[in-house]
Amino acid sequence: MTDVHTAEQRSFNMSRIRCAHTKPELIVRSVVHRMGCRFRLHQSDLPGKPDIVMPSRGRIIFVHGCFWHMHQCRYGRVIPATNTEFWQKKRKGNVARDRRNRASLKALGWDVLVVWECWTKDVDHILIPRLERFLKEHVADE
Repeated sequence: MTDVHTAEQRSFNMSRIRCAHTKPELIVRSVVHRMGCRFRLHQSDLPGKPDIVMPSRGRIIFVHGCFWHMHQCRYGRVIPATNTEFWQKKRKGNVARDRRNRASLKALGWDVLVVWECWTKDVDHILIPRLERFLKEHVADE
């Protein structure tokens, strides 16, 4: 199957995909803030430059796009029709890097949660309960 865009247009489209301050990330940040948590963003001195860091709680949240990080939902299972081998290699590399970063953070004593983009599509029934459970674990420990 051929691409519906020219190589230049596809390159332009791909260059516009952001890695920070995405819509799913903004949704998660809003919910976490409404829960009364204060946090730092994209702390570059930590492995993986986490999206949300709560130093006082020892918690880190990554917000991952389902496609880019190969979530097992319908969005993450999509296989690109063009340049398939390149994209599969890139996405598998993302997954391996994510695994290394989470292991490094856990070794440093952080609790880590990955929030998937698809969870942000149902804030009330999926996202909020999972965030509450993750954040309440710390309160119970105190």
